[in-house]
Amino acid sequence: MIILGIESSCDDTSIAIVKNGEELLSLVTSSQDEIHAKFGGVVPEIASRNHLLKLPVVFDSAIEKAGISIDDITGVAATCGPGLLGSLLVGLMAAKSFAMARDLPFIGINHLEAHLFAARLKYGGVEEIPEPPFIGLLVSGGHTSLALVDENYNFEILGSTRDDAAGEVFDKIGRIMGLGYPGGKAVAQAAINGNPDAIKLPRALHHSKKIEFSFSGLKTAAARAWNSGDYSINDMCASLEAAIIDSLVKKTALAVRETGITKVVMAGGVCANQNLRKSVKAAKAMKNVQVYTPHPLLCTDNGAMVAALGSFRLANGERSPLSLNAYPSLPKVMKALKEETISESK
Repeated sequence: MIILGIESSCDDTSIAIVKNGEELLSLVTSSQDEIHAKFGGVVPEIASRNHLLKLPVVFDSAIEKAGISIDDITGVAATCGPGLLGSLLVGLMAAKSFAMARDLPFIGINHLEAHLFAARLKYGGVEEIPEPPFIGLLVSGGHTSLALVDENYNFEILGSTRDDAAGEVFDKIGRIMGLGYPGGKAVAQAAINGNPDAIKLPRALHHSKKIEFSFSGLKTAAARAWNSGDYSINDMCASLEAAIIDSLVKKTALAVRETGITKVVMAGGVCANQNLRKSVKAAKAMKNVQVYTPHPLLCTDNGAMVAALGSFRLANGERSPLSLNAYPSLPKVMKALKEETISESK
């Protein structure tokens, strides 16, 4: 089984080819970071137009790097949500067109669920892959959630952020400090030489028994602290990073305790942060918990995770109709995939 996966939910045009659900044959991603940097964030219309320009080039490159011909592809998967509607439509329509032209099975993919499948790819020396059930910690610029994946790979959100996502806070505070866009990597780099205890920043809902996050207060407090002019960039970044990590670790441990599940899969762009990885694994509350992390390259939005999940769904006899639409919100994409997925005998 050789599956082509297309990811275009935001500003990265990414296509990958995965063999048998675990072997990554190629991954090609075209980033728009430089394009959107001058705006301090992603401009949806510009993002979708650039997907149109870049997708054919990325497609050809992915086929070439995989060392296969188009005839070798046995199925197609594409993200149908959540994300930016225009961006989603570009990748989704390309995938459906290719599947129809080649008479190949097609499957629509939930972007957040796909992030968790990145940990199932044997890439970069990773050999041990997580088997369900497990808790998924999903942290990116647009989403911060904890999910449950049961024995049958059913995906359920246990709790999410009430407001801003963790990655959004990194980016916005990074921009305020003049670190450019996206700010996550720059903040993590500056934090290395900073004091995480230099600034007292809030950990919202820290003592709540609910599995949910809130980062808007932290964003406001960090912006005010920086504008006061009393702190260095390194200390500001270290303190901000520590506050976000504390909240993520606290609620992940709560999810483990509430469900009794002792496997955790970390996914999403923020999970490339090395301090976050180390903190989750080292936390006392996670002492007897197995923590799985994808290779950092596979933490950000990528076609490999889409192809990996697509491989599983297609092998399980699941198909999506070519009428499947794109859905910006998570509840709508989950509802659509549940109602429109066609089950066929293997």
